[in-house]
Amino acid sequence: MIGVPDPRYGEEICAWIKLHDGKTATAEEIREFCKGEIAHYKIPRYIEFVPEFPMTITGKIQKFVIREQTIEKLGLKAEKTA
Repeated sequence: MIGVPDPRYGEEICAWIKLHDGKTATAEEIREFCKGEIAHYKIPRYIEFVPEFPMTITGKIQKFVIREQTIEKLGLKAEKTA
């Protein structure tokens, strides 16, 4: 899960999900599952199903790349950092 810019709350949650081969799910199914497991404010607003995560050479997920790609895809305005 990552944070993406939101004009009202500052940031909203986005989850990138990689499903196992042969498995399917919808964003609504994920949200329904989360409702019984975590607090309502932690339920992701945006859910993206992806085939792979961007990785470093050492095998770590590059969250900054995920954030940049999500902001671009959703047409959100990135917050400027000083």
